[in-house]
Amino acid sequence: MDTLENYKKIARQARKTVLRLIYKAQTSHIGSNFSCVDLLTVLFEKADLDKDKIILSKGWAAATLYYFLWREGRITEKELNSYCQPGSKFIGLAEPIIPEIPAAGGSMTYGLPFGVGFALAKKFKEEKGTIYVIESDGGMQGGQTWEAIQIAAQHKLNNLFLIVDDNSLQAMGETKRILNIHPLDKKLRIFGWDVKKINGHNFRQIETALSLKTKKPLAIIAKTVKGYPISFMSGNNLYHYKNLSKKEYLNAL
Repeated sequence: MDTLENYKKIARQARKTVLRLIYKAQTSHIGSNFSCVDLLTVLFEKADLDKDKIILSKGWAAATLYYFLWREGRITEKELNSYCQPGSKFIGLAEPIIPEIPAAGGSMTYGLPFGVGFALAKKFKEEKGTIYVIESDGGMQGGQTWEAIQIAAQHKLNNLFLIVDDNSLQAMGETKRILNIHPLDKKLRIFGWDVKKINGHNFRQIETALSLKTKKPLAIIAKTVKGYPISFMSGNNLYHYKNLSKKEYLNAL
């Protein structure tokens, strides 16, 4: 199968499964999950989980993370289907409950500081592998994110990739109206990072960006659409917190 078609197939099945899990649990964040599915599709195809670490700083997209960990054989189908069910440890935020989830996500701005620590440790130990941090555009507003950005540049952590899911929305509205982070690419370059801007739903662009080699930490600013590609969810911030009715679930399918 062509690589592009394979990515499409994986992403489509990921969205169907995540939709089912979130509907069954009557939880929220379907829009935030869907904006990063394509990014995680390519990332999990390229990453080596025995050497690399994937940190989901936007931890409320946990259902998508669990899906790909199941696909990689790191959790069981029973564990996947226990998402947000009574007594399950697989809750709606990413928690370090298994080795492949190395850090907690969901409390905004923690992901990149974790990532810098892991990347710096790999440098000191001369270990192979890359640290990937998936952050939201809202998470880029936080002070400790920018402290971590400076530390990463200071130590030239070229084993660190920051992937920004830039869907222009956060919990309470448009990112630019709450605290405008743009021009993010220029700010990151000033702070000593290499930057690549991409369409976060274009598999070829994602693949190319994740293959880049640099002498600095690399930020991939992925322009995405919250709720993509469901027509009534796309760009609709209602689906940050809203759970799904049966009609909405069936329409989305």
